Amino acid sequence: MGFFNEKKGEDVEHGSELKPDDSTNIQGQTDAVFGEVVEGGPNYRNVSWIGSSILMMKTQIGLGVLSIPAAFDTLGLIPGILSLLAIGLITLWSGYMVGVFKVRHPETYGIEDVGYRIFGRTGREVLGLGFALFWTCVAGSGMLGISIGLNSLSEHGACTAIFVAVACVVGFGLASIQTLSKISWIAWAGLAGILSAIITLTISVGIQDRPSAAPQFGPWESDFELFKSPTFAEAAAALSSLVFAYAGTPAYFNIVSEMKDHKEYFKALSLCQFVMTALYIAIGVVVYYYCGSFVASPALGSAGVLMKKVCYGLALPGLLASVVLVTHITAKYFFIRTLRGTRHLNHNTAKHWVTWFSLTAAVSLTAYIIASAIPVFGGLVSLVGALLGTLMCFQPMGCMWLYDNWGRSNRDWRWKAMVAWSIFVIVSGTFLLIGGTYGSILGIIDSYNKNGGTAAWTCADNSNST
Repeated sequence: MGFFNEKKGEDVEHGSELKPDDSTNIQGQTDAVFGEVVEGGPNYRNVSWIGSSILMMKTQIGLGVLSIPAAFDTLGLIPGILSLLAIGLITLWSGYMVGVFKVRHPETYGIEDVGYRIFGRTGREVLGLGFALFWTCVAGSGMLGISIGLNSLSEHGACTAIFVAVACVVGFGLASIQTLSKISWIAWAGLAGILSAIITLTISVGIQDRPSAAPQFGPWESDFELFKSPTFAEAAAALSSLVFAYAGTPAYFNIVSEMKDHKEYFKALSLCQFVMTALYIAIGVVVYYYCGSFVASPALGSAGVLMKKVCYGLALPGLLASVVLVTHITAKYFFIRTLRGTRHLNHNTAKHWVTWFSLTAAVSLTAYIIASAIPVFGGLVSLVGALLGTLMCFQPMGCMWLYDNWGRSNRDWRWKAMVAWSIFVIVSGTFLLIGGTYGSILGIIDSYNKNGGTAAWTCADNSNST
């Protein structure tokens, strides 16, 4: 992809990069986003490429993977795999564009800065609001997932609203650790937990007699289908769930901003995308093949009663890590926006700490409200993926390539192909946004209208354990 290397000279600020080799002696150096590194202040630029890749994986592998088997059940096995690969390819390119744009424009901290550079103040406000809403909704989905896990482990030992509140409080406490380098251990632990749960689930559904939701008496055989005929709304909602599984891309801006060496971003991205896609395909295919239409969402509920508890017990650290990471990233967005350009950003002043803790608390509380107001896991995942996931992962990246390359003098066939590709990404993202939002809202309404459907701020069991 050498044709990406045409740079706009006025956009590159060579003096804004910290030198990676000086990570042990960085006092006095200046970053284009965080300003000068001062003694006693936070060192934001301290994440290795391995740590960055783990953080990327944790923003991706978590809630989204738990809805992939159910999406395959809607689309059919083969269309599901092809759709997953197509969305994975688009988001791989989107992730690549994040790194390219960051290298060319080092002052970019988040996707809101992209909006400001391309579309002005309106673009900054729209993408900034979308970014904050997206990750806050993801945090809410994580809290809802934790409540399902705690209900499963305790056999609905307490009111579901209490479990959501517990997830909110613990998430707030850990998300308030200030730099990504200091919470990368949470991402490691969370990734290990969710991977252990998913692998255990995959083995369990392969060796058990039948999934827990299937009829427990008489002969039974998986009713998986290679092709299915969903309605437009059902297909759009399922595609939105797949988008959600890859929708960690907007956080890559924040992660690369705190890397020791921005040039190692592409190595971290490649590792993340390979591991993630291989895992998604393996989990989706195996779980849907053995469970068929009786697959649960979240998928961890597809195992038998005992293994369901085991899987959720293993997954809880991963679900909590998702809440912590996305709450931290969202609060950091508002924190940088509030204090950028002032001494309070990189000095441990009273205003620095009051602002930080206030923002992490506000994000956590908002996520709690979302989790309690829309307590339908599958519906919430597909709605977030459709309404905000595509807006964060598709359209801006197409616009980023056009912005950086539209003025090129050498408009050869590669340039024309990339223009066509960028426009395709923008159009497909817009289609998924509109169609997926429509389908997701219908699904949530249907869930509320069903007899015994989950209500807002309810104490009812949401894990089907009782």
